[in-house]
Amino acid sequence: MTTIQTVIFDIGNVLIQWHPEAFFDRAIGPERRAAYFDAVPMNEMNDRVDAGENFHEALAEMAQLYPDWTAEIGIWRDRWIDMISPAIDHSVRLLRALRRAGHPVVALSNFGVETFAMAERENPFLEEFDQRILSGELRTSKPFAPIYEAAEAAIGLPPETLLFTDDRADNIEAARARGWQTHLFDGPQGWADRLVAEGLLTPEAAT
Repeated sequence: MTTIQTVIFDIGNVLIQWHPEAFFDRAIGPERRAAYFDAVPMNEMNDRVDAGENFHEALAEMAQLYPDWTAEIGIWRDRWIDMISPAIDHSVRLLRALRRAGHPVVALSNFGVETFAMAERENPFLEEFDQRILSGELRTSKPFAPIYEAAEAAIGLPPETLLFTDDRADNIEAARARGWQTHLFDGPQGWADRLVAEGLLTPEAAT
């Protein structure tokens, strides 16, 4: 078995929940939310922000293009931090347990520059990584090769010594194709079990 030398975490839906549709279901009701997401390409806009566009400028553009939905677009702007919550506490404990055990821990996440700054203020554990590779800063995102290349260059270790978890299969497949070891995140307990199986944490530390 190849020795893992660095553990790499995605952030959204691994360390912090990210479900905009569920948030808007609560904020404006399921029917209005469905109509909003059908009419306005908010997820595509979010992808553009993750790839380096300015959060506030992108939202201002959407408000101009879709004037019938300015109230809902304003909610996305003003309550964005409520959309990316709560933290997944068990995953945060695993991050900290890995660091206590002396294992380097890296973030590799699709995240806008402005939105990450907001998330970091509300979630101080995001400061605890040894390194952070963020799509908005690099202006490229997962699952495209350049962001993985940037991570490899920053970490400076062979791909087979990297263990990466992400909740999206396409992001995992892109990493696996480069020789990384991977774990498709479907909940913190499965991730904890993988870390124990790799000998990175004891069962007690992984709780």
